[in-house]
Amino acid sequence: MSEIHTFYAPDLAAHTAAGTSGDQTAETCTHIVLEGQECKHLVSVLRLGPGAEVRLMDGMGHVARARVEQTDKKKAILSLMDVQAVPRPSSLPVMALAFSKAVRRGFFLEKAVELGAHEVWLWQGDHSQGKLPADARDSWQAKMIAGCKQSSNPWLPNVRAFSKGLAEVVDAARDFEQHILPWEMQHDVPMVTVNELGQPGRTIYIIGPEGGFSQRELDLLSSSGYRAVSFGQRILRCETAATLCLGLHWWASQQEGRPDAPREQAQEPKQQ
Repeated sequence: MSEIHTFYAPDLAAHTAAGTSGDQTAETCTHIVLEGQECKHLVSVLRLGPGAEVRLMDGMGHVARARVEQTDKKKAILSLMDVQAVPRPSSLPVMALAFSKAVRRGFFLEKAVELGAHEVWLWQGDHSQGKLPADARDSWQAKMIAGCKQSSNPWLPNVRAFSKGLAEVVDAARDFEQHILPWEMQHDVPMVTVNELGQPGRTIYIIGPEGGFSQRELDLLSSSGYRAVSFGQRILRCETAATLCLGLHWWASQQEGRPDAPREQAQEPKQQ
């Protein structure tokens, strides 16, 4: 069986109101148009033509099977075969990563999507290298769409930029259920446990810049109820630490008994 390729179709949700949501197959021929980079990838790179079956996603929990009907250099017209709505997970990790010119943002953004980040917040730290660009949110979108398509994650993380510093981040997350500060200093800092990760509700992880947190920022986090935990003895790059947090959060959320655990848990083979 040939590979089913995935394409980003932000207007897909508009078709769910026409009776094509859930597990039902659309009885009418509903069409959707791909343009720009998605059309170029379908037509010029993959060279798909009429009759090819593809997968569509909109980053808002909707996925669909579709068939290519017509193509040219500027657009591809597809007929929807069915559209499904995927529920949002119960466990919602928010990664607040301090801005730094040294951060490999492309790598981190793709991994954040693959590992189920609910939101990605970029903030200006006292020790950040460089200033947070005004167009940071828009420039990250393409990388995250690529991560969604790669991992088949139907939910695209929301991206927010906080140019006024950590106080703005703390205020935005004040009503979250969990507030976690991954901390590289080992003295009197407990190792994180599986029971602290992957819990229902919103969990914020705050990662400082390469230059570390300022004392003012640490005092703010302490007074705001953030729990400092260790993820191990190594000092990690910012994007590595952020990816590790999201990976462990995802793993913990998939454990048996958690709301987001797979419905059919794999069983251990019986010993003869």
